[in-house]
Amino acid sequence: MRKLAVLFSLLAGPALATGLQIEVAGEANGTVTIDLFEDVAPGHVEQITALAQSGAYDGIVFHRVIDGFMAQTGDVEFGKLEGGDMRRAGMGGSDRPNLKAEFSDVPFERGIVGMARSQNPDSANSQFFIMFASAANLNGQYTVVGEVTEGMDVVDAIKRGSGRNGEVVGQPDVMTSVTVTE
Repeated sequence: MRKLAVLFSLLAGPALATGLQIEVAGEANGTVTIDLFEDVAPGHVEQITALAQSGAYDGIVFHRVIDGFMAQTGDVEFGKLEGGDMRRAGMGGSDRPNLKAEFSDVPFERGIVGMARSQNPDSANSQFFIMFASAANLNGQYTVVGEVTEGMDVVDAIKRGSGRNGEVVGQPDVMTSVTVTE
């Protein structure tokens, strides 16, 4: 009987879904809630939740924000608002290893969260982006890790970049705290 109960619990999957709660400050102020897709990108979700639990994302800026496309953040190496190197924000990662791509058939639509990477598909590390609008050209090219379930109005208010390739000039918006929810 115990073996049967264990089998059913394994088939049912995790009892509680993992998510993120992001407090944003700057031109945008409020809370963004993200449902993470453990079944779609388990390695990426594990990386993001480990970084969030360690406090690595707290104080990290939205360094690249392109109107009508996406808002990018998560550079825990250079993207700290206090003591970071804003000239290099977007060029760093974390001390954790890069991730092998976990491409899926989940389309990049408004509110989808994807992992940023270099030209190498297996180079995602800590940076992620939130879509303002659909971008079919990203489908199957970047790893989808989740979706905004609350606070898309906060995402929409994030300060847009006016510099090269969407670089935010001046005071960027910041993730003041990122916590893992269940």
